[in-house]
Amino acid sequence: MQHELTAGELLDGKGRLREAGWARSEVKRYARGAIGASWLRIKEWDYYCVLTEDYGLALTVADNGYMGLLSASWLDFRSPDTVTESIMIPFPKGRMALPESADAGDIVQRHPKMSLAFRHEAGGRRLAVDCPGFGGGRGLKGELRLTQPPMDRMVIATPFPRAPRAFYYNQKINCMPAEGEIRMGGETFRFAPSAAFGVLDWGRGVWTYDNTWYWGSASGLVGGKPFGFNIGYGFGDTSAASENMVFFEGRAHKLADVTFHIPQDTYDGAPWRFTSSDGRFEMDFTPIIDRSAHFDLKLLVSVQHQVFGHFTGFVVLDDGRKLEVNRFLGFAEEVRNRW
Repeated sequence: MQHELTAGELLDGKGRLREAGWARSEVKRYARGAIGASWLRIKEWDYYCVLTEDYGLALTVADNGYMGLLSASWLDFRSPDTVTESIMIPFPKGRMALPESADAGDIVQRHPKMSLAFRHEAGGRRLAVDCPGFGGGRGLKGELRLTQPPMDRMVIATPFPRAPRAFYYNQKINCMPAEGEIRMGGETFRFAPSAAFGVLDWGRGVWTYDNTWYWGSASGLVGGKPFGFNIGYGFGDTSAASENMVFFEGRAHKLADVTFHIPQDTYDGAPWRFTSSDGRFEMDFTPIIDRSAHFDLKLLVSVQHQVFGHFTGFVVLDDGRKLEVNRFLGFAEEVRNRW
């Protein structure tokens, strides 16, 4: 039985996680000032990914104590091709002022080479990007509005073994219809809410040094109704709850464990497979693009493979209904970090 979180403060007076488990909404209050670890270990980020069948946009703002990050990625599934521009900010130490809630507080970051803004507005969120030098001078600029109707989300509070002041508080908001325009290299790309959907990955916590995680996500329509999922595992003590969840018509359906079967020595070649301990999530995955990144600064190492492609298979909802999924666009990733 997976434990569902109760409402209240996330951390106790010593900066330790009060309760581990999952929820359908932001029931726990995160406060950076309550953390009991050094600023060197604090990690905070907001990551948005908005996809259509032909192209997509991913934006990141992160404050990881000793290193901040502004990042924009453009994905072209027709070519296929991907371009990423990233700005590293040394020792932000929390000065980037990322909000303590996923439901309130704006992020506005301006750098000579890139400006990003994530703002709340009635009924949704507005994302803005301006990166004049993107893609060798082609430039990337535009705004997208994400509609956020009343709906469940994935929330998980995870402790780390033998590290009492380490924790991960994570929220994933799937199935947000997107509308707007992004301009790149003189071409305008339109996002229509009937065919473009976004996800927010909102993470706050204190991590241990060496971790590998697996994450997968997809959002869209099945039978004309909003459908999506969040799957993942790999770091922390998830004995209280997994982060695996299916969303259909705004309601969350909780899953047990999901395993990623990744072909050895390849990420964007042979198909992947996903299996579940409860038999409720069974998928094949055909890769299109591997958005990879690798840096090695000895003490800081990151090897990232975020692979975009199509899921085909089925999920089983809490009431026993079986939903068939065919060539459903999303992504799955393996990330190894020492940071």
